[in-house]
Amino acid sequence: MLSQSENTGRNPNGQWRLIKSPPSSAAFNMSLDEALLISTAQKHALPTLRLYSWMVPSISLGYAQPSLDVDQQELSNHAWQLVRRPTGGKAILHTDELTYSISAPLDEPLVLGSLLESYQRISLGLQKALQQLGLQTIAENKSDLPDEHSRKEPVCFQTPSNYEITWKNKKLIGSAQARKHSGVLQHGSLPLSGDLSRITQVLAYPSQMDRDTAAQKTLARATTLEAATGKIFTWDEAADAIIRSFSAEFGITFLESLPTQEEMDITSNLVQSKYDSHSWNYRI
Repeated sequence: MLSQSENTGRNPNGQWRLIKSPPSSAAFNMSLDEALLISTAQKHALPTLRLYSWMVPSISLGYAQPSLDVDQQELSNHAWQLVRRPTGGKAILHTDELTYSISAPLDEPLVLGSLLESYQRISLGLQKALQQLGLQTIAENKSDLPDEHSRKEPVCFQTPSNYEITWKNKKLIGSAQARKHSGVLQHGSLPLSGDLSRITQVLAYPSQMDRDTAAQKTLARATTLEAATGKIFTWDEAADAIIRSFSAEFGITFLESLPTQEEMDITSNLVQSKYDSHSWNYRI
């Protein structure tokens, strides 16, 4: 494993950095993702694949999603954390999952081109990882916009976007991308197991009947790796499949290391000033 001082922004022969993070708070996870974006965009560190999980069940809202989508009383009753992502999309419940993030400068081959082109490229790597786990999936260009009702749904996993990965018309990996600081951040959620309808327990609906309908719709439109394969995969097994897939598909050599001290300093500042603040998480 590389030490923190050995990280470098030079990228010879397709070298990338691999970070496997321990379970962390919602605010820390989003702060570190943005810190890695800043660092890799400035080429202070290699392009980075980070694989991580969440210390407690956490709701993440999309960048432009209204905080009124959340039932604050139920969120408090469940003792779940809430954070707003720097990327778009709708609400995700992070638990029983593997989360990935990719941080790279705009000229890195994997993310080169338009947002849609890079999204498609990354989806291919994720599909190959799922193949290694015995699952054939689809990642299509959804040329037709969702209907007005679907656009208003607060749950990310109810509606696949362009090149998001589905199995038997059920969404399996939800991803989102942001481009800022002259770099690209894409992160996404692969539910390994559990009840995907749990998210509706802390979202705001006009009535219990509407909540129940949303829960049924989520289960009809989304799936977990366990439900799709009939097997239980550990976090490490899913992580290893992604690492092997990206290495084989894109010719990447991964160097496992820790975040740099500079990145940890940025992370700490972002936790305090942004991702753990009411002004960010409830800004709309």
